[in-house]
Amino acid sequence: MHDDKTDLNACGPGLPEPSEMVSWAQFVEQTQIHPSRLGELIDLGWLDPRRTSQELYLFRVRDVYRTRKLERLCLDLGVSTVGGTIIVDLLERIETLESKIRELEGLR
Repeated sequence: MHDDKTDLNACGPGLPEPSEMVSWAQFVEQTQIHPSRLGELIDLGWLDPRRTSQELYLFRVRDVYRTRKLERLCLDLGVSTVGGTIIVDLLERIETLESKIRELEGLR
């Protein structure tokens, strides 16, 4: 099932607004992750999708990139899933802190 509201490439007059959410099928397609692996990440609490009134999962676009990063760590470097989730979370915290530092330096 394709939902135009979750089409990341939609733009222009008469077309739906781009969404910050993607469906389960789109998430699997964009990350190339096996559905059982996706279920594992949800069970771990690392991914926290929204549920629609039809009991469908919607994921944040940001989680697509986070999951790709996790899979690279796990597959390329042999990091465990739990270790990979910790690394990705720490990398995000570093990026946030670096952004705040740049912002504060710009105030000088």
